Amino acid sequence: RGQMTVLHDHIAHHRMLASLYASLLADVPGIYFHAAPSPDFEPNYWLSTITIDPSLTGGLTPDAVRLDLDSLNIESRLLWKPMHMQPVFAGAPAYTNGVSTHLFECGLCLPSGPWVTPDDVRLIVNAITSLL
Repeated sequence: RGQMTVLHDHIAHHRMLASLYASLLADVPGIYFHAAPSPDFEPNYWLSTITIDPSLTGGLTPDAVRLDLDSLNIESRLLWKPMHMQPVFAGAPAYTNGVSTHLFECGLCLPSGPWVTPDDVRLIVNAITSLL
Protein backbone atom coordinates (compact mmCIF):
# COMPACT_ATOMS: atom_id res chain seq x y z
CA ARG A 1 0.00 0.00 0.00
CA GLY A 2 2.91 2.32 0.63
CA GLN A 3 3.76 2.38 -3.07
CA MET A 4 0.32 3.76 -3.88
CA THR A 5 1.47 7.11 -2.45
CA VAL A 6 4.10 7.38 -5.22
CA LEU A 7 2.20 5.60 -8.00
CA HIS A 8 1.50 8.74 -10.03
CA ASP A 9 5.13 9.84 -9.71
CA HIS A 10 6.36 6.41 -10.85
CA ILE A 11 4.02 6.36 -13.85
CA ALA A 12 5.06 9.90 -14.81
CA HIS A 13 8.70 8.83 -14.59
CA HIS A 14 8.11 5.74 -16.77
CA ARG A 15 6.28 7.84 -19.35
CA MET A 16 9.09 10.41 -19.40
CA LEU A 17 11.68 7.66 -19.94
CA ALA A 18 9.57 6.11 -22.69
CA SER A 19 9.27 9.45 -24.43
CA LEU A 20 13.03 9.92 -24.25
CA TYR A 21 13.74 6.41 -25.56
CA ALA A 22 11.25 6.98 -28.38
CA SER A 23 12.79 10.28 -29.43
CA LEU A 24 16.39 9.05 -29.24
CA LEU A 25 15.61 5.87 -31.21
CA ALA A 26 13.21 7.46 -33.72
CA ASP A 27 15.74 7.70 -36.54
CA VAL A 28 17.68 4.49 -35.87
CA PRO A 29 17.03 2.10 -38.77
CA GLY A 30 15.76 -1.30 -37.68
CA ILE A 31 15.13 -0.42 -34.03
CA TYR A 32 11.55 0.34 -33.11
CA PHE A 33 10.33 1.66 -29.77
CA HIS A 34 6.89 0.39 -28.83
CA ALA A 35 4.48 3.23 -28.17
CA ALA A 36 0.73 3.34 -27.70
CA PRO A 37 -1.07 1.76 -30.65
CA SER A 38 -3.37 4.80 -30.97
CA PRO A 39 -4.28 8.03 -29.18
CA ASP A 40 -7.17 6.09 -27.59
CA PHE A 41 -4.66 4.49 -25.18
CA GLU A 42 -2.51 5.99 -22.47
CA PRO A 43 0.03 3.33 -21.47
CA ASN A 44 1.91 3.51 -18.19
CA TYR A 45 5.11 2.26 -19.89
CA TRP A 46 5.98 0.04 -16.96
CA LEU A 47 8.20 -1.68 -19.51
CA SER A 48 10.05 0.16 -22.24
CA THR A 49 10.43 -2.27 -25.11
CA ILE A 50 12.02 -2.25 -28.54
CA THR A 51 12.05 -4.63 -31.43
CA ILE A 52 15.10 -5.06 -33.61
CA ASP A 53 15.01 -6.00 -37.27
CA PRO A 54 18.36 -7.71 -37.96
CA SER A 55 17.89 -7.24 -41.72
CA LEU A 56 18.13 -3.47 -41.14
CA THR A 57 20.74 -3.48 -38.36
CA GLY A 58 23.50 -5.45 -40.04
CA GLY A 59 22.50 -8.66 -38.28
CA LEU A 60 22.32 -7.14 -34.79
CA THR A 61 20.01 -9.22 -32.60
CA PRO A 62 18.27 -8.51 -29.30
CA ASP A 63 20.50 -11.03 -27.54
CA ALA A 64 23.64 -9.35 -28.88
CA VAL A 65 22.36 -6.01 -27.56
CA ARG A 66 21.49 -7.62 -24.21
CA LEU A 67 24.97 -9.10 -23.88
CA ASP A 68 26.67 -5.83 -24.82
CA LEU A 69 24.56 -3.88 -22.32
CA ASP A 70 25.34 -6.53 -19.70
CA SER A 71 29.08 -6.01 -20.30
CA LEU A 72 28.44 -2.36 -19.35
CA ASN A 73 26.60 -3.45 -16.20
CA ILE A 74 23.25 -2.44 -17.74
CA GLU A 75 20.50 -4.95 -17.18
CA SER A 76 18.05 -5.65 -20.00
CA ARG A 77 16.17 -8.77 -20.94
CA LEU A 78 14.48 -10.42 -23.87
CA LEU A 79 10.73 -10.15 -24.07
CA TRP A 80 8.84 -12.86 -22.23
CA LYS A 81 8.89 -16.30 -23.74
CA PRO A 82 5.36 -17.05 -24.95
CA MET A 83 3.41 -19.58 -22.91
CA HIS A 84 3.19 -22.04 -25.80
CA MET A 85 7.01 -22.15 -25.89
CA GLN A 86 7.40 -22.92 -22.18
CA PRO A 87 8.54 -26.51 -21.52
CA VAL A 88 5.65 -27.13 -19.13
CA PHE A 89 3.21 -26.54 -22.00
CA ALA A 90 5.12 -28.55 -24.64
CA GLY A 91 2.27 -31.01 -25.14
CA ALA A 92 -0.58 -28.54 -24.74
CA PRO A 93 -2.57 -27.19 -27.68
CA ALA A 94 -1.58 -23.68 -28.74
CA TYR A 95 -3.74 -21.28 -30.66
CA THR A 96 -1.23 -18.83 -32.04
CA ASN A 97 -0.71 -16.76 -35.14
CA GLY A 98 3.06 -16.23 -34.85
CA VAL A 99 2.96 -12.74 -33.34
CA SER A 100 4.08 -13.75 -29.84
CA THR A 101 6.90 -15.89 -31.22
CA HIS A 102 8.04 -13.05 -33.49
CA LEU A 103 8.04 -10.55 -30.62
CA PHE A 104 10.01 -12.95 -28.44
CA GLU A 105 12.60 -13.37 -31.19
CA CYS A 106 13.07 -9.68 -31.93
CA GLY A 107 12.13 -7.87 -28.70
CA LEU A 108 14.11 -6.44 -25.83
CA CYS A 109 13.07 -4.77 -22.56
CA LEU A 110 15.17 -1.73 -21.72
CA PRO A 111 15.82 -0.34 -18.23
CA SER A 112 12.96 1.87 -17.08
CA GLY A 113 12.80 1.65 -13.30
CA PRO A 114 12.38 4.53 -10.90
CA TRP A 115 16.15 4.99 -10.53
CA VAL A 116 16.84 5.21 -14.28
CA THR A 117 17.73 8.79 -15.19
CA PRO A 118 17.56 10.62 -18.52
CA ASP A 119 21.37 10.43 -18.62
CA ASP A 120 21.11 6.65 -18.15
CA VAL A 121 18.72 6.46 -21.11
CA ARG A 122 21.16 8.44 -23.26
CA LEU A 123 23.98 6.09 -22.22
CA ILE A 124 21.84 3.03 -23.05
CA VAL A 125 20.82 4.38 -26.45
CA ASN A 126 24.42 5.34 -27.22
CA ALA A 127 25.54 1.82 -26.29
CA ILE A 128 22.90 0.32 -28.59
CA THR A 129 23.62 2.61 -31.52
CA SER A 130 27.38 2.07 -31.18
CA LEU A 131 26.74 -1.56 -32.17
CA LEU A 132 25.32 -0.58 -35.56
